[in-house]
Amino acid sequence: MKVVNCAKLIIKPKFILILLSEHRYIDNLMKKHIPNFITSLNLVSGFIAIILAVQGNIVAASWLIAAAMVFDFLDGFSARMLKAYSDVGKELDSLADVVSFGVAPAIIIFSFLTDAFSSIPMKQVYISDQRDLFLAIIASIMPVCGALRLAIFNLDSSQTKNFKGLPIPANAMAVISLVIASHYSESGFIDSFISSPAALIMLTIGLSLLMVSRLDLFSLKISNLKIKGNEGRYLMILLIAISFVFLGINATVLIIPVYIISSVVSRYF
Repeated sequence: MKVVNCAKLIIKPKFILILLSEHRYIDNLMKKHIPNFITSLNLVSGFIAIILAVQGNIVAASWLIAAAMVFDFLDGFSARMLKAYSDVGKELDSLADVVSFGVAPAIIIFSFLTDAFSSIPMKQVYISDQRDLFLAIIASIMPVCGALRLAIFNLDSSQTKNFKGLPIPANAMAVISLVIASHYSESGFIDSFISSPAALIMLTIGLSLLMVSRLDLFSLKISNLKIKGNEGRYLMILLIAISFVFLGINATVLIIPVYIISSVVSRYF
């Protein structure tokens, strides 16, 4: 009987080690998938935004795209905090970004374009159908360039601290800022802009080309709070803050232009 008890005492520590090993495995597995879960929320937000935009509710769609931006930030933040990097997470993040920041804003642009062109009389149904096809092609340039931009980014090891070309979330921000400013303010200039077919086409093509350009833009990730090395970032914060003080909600449309200008100017610091 004592021999049996001794055997039990020998086996028991091994059993504990097995339990601890399994616990660590489950813990690491959960940590690994937390960023992927947050990325999935990004994708869900973008998908619902697409549905709302198709239904004509572009304001709610814009806020869901904004929510997708928050999830896009949090998935990267959680991956760094938990050290849960994975190839699957990287690819999932890109796919979610194409939906939320490429396709969803493009549908909003298409909605703007159809409203802008609706004021132009079309006597024949055939011409009207061809117009809609043309507008759809124009809007489709945005997600195509966004997907290409992400494909290049995933293969370009030089874009760790700075970006080459406009990040796709910034593209989405440029679009939804027009919706938010127009809805929550009474700016005649913004309303005139989103009612101008030429302005909308130039905006769409301009944002799309910026995404696939090699323009140097700084990343918003910072390693310290020192002014040296972060001059462009602090300049951007200052200019945006001043814009909101004087322009209120209308300043949202200046966020991306200020970001681009600050990035260009920061080269000379």
